[in-house]
Amino acid sequence: MIVVTGATGNIGRPLTRALAEAGEQVTAVSRHPAAVPDGVRHRVADLAEPAGLRPALAGAKSLFLLLSGDLHALGAHPADIVGEAVDSGVRRIVLLSTLGVVTRPFGATRIAMRALEDTVRESGLEWAVLRPGGFASNALWWAESVRERRLVAAPFGDVGVPVIDPADIAAVAAACLLEDRYTGGAYELTGPEAITPRGQTEALATALGSPVAFQELTREEARAAMARSMPAELADDTLDILGNPSPAEQRVSPDVERVLGRAPRPFADWAARNATAFR
Repeated sequence: MIVVTGATGNIGRPLTRALAEAGEQVTAVSRHPAAVPDGVRHRVADLAEPAGLRPALAGAKSLFLLLSGDLHALGAHPADIVGEAVDSGVRRIVLLSTLGVVTRPFGATRIAMRALEDTVRESGLEWAVLRPGGFASNALWWAESVRERRLVAAPFGDVGVPVIDPADIAAVAAACLLEDRYTGGAYELTGPEAITPRGQTEALATALGSPVAFQELTREEARAAMARSMPAELADDTLDILGNPSPAEQRVSPDVERVLGRAPRPFADWAARNATAFR
């Protein structure tokens, strides 16, 4: 059995579906009751209380670990989840980390994530670490304004990074959970090319078949909006990357293609598949 945390999100949902379609027994874990694919067991658990995962981990061979937002905050103890997995007899962990542990290793949240990576490596279990850059699905922040005003409001309109489709992250995670050859690796996951917010706006307009305007926000305006849904430090980290990406953050990684045997999906593909959210 494979346990998927964050199972109702942009990565966990397609990962759960892919594993079930591969014939695996899957336990989907989320904080709240949710619909899951046929044949998938669902368990409600809060990762901030690792002991609550024990029923879900009983009998599991593998764990996909995706931290909820509060577990990125200072004072959180996500390493306890790894301890629960070890005590429950789990044999493999695939951890969703972040590219920032490599490109900007000195921020507090990234220091904490790198420490969690080390805990996973030193756990005695088989492991793989996924380090995605920016997500294509972050464009959902604009969904309401696009639906209501056909407007994208974002900072740094002409600065691009190679955002990745969460479905590609899920596909790489599935490969790491199912295939032994990918254990012991850390995979940097990006899209196929850098794309700016203006370019994303154009892709959304194409997907919708109607014009979408772009309005550039100041950093302060963007931070105020982001801090309503994530820790302020994480908002600052994100804005640092979006506004002044390093060459490493603009680099297109070959790791998606190495694992999946195909190029990562472009943002336009994500926009076309998710156009309903913006209509």
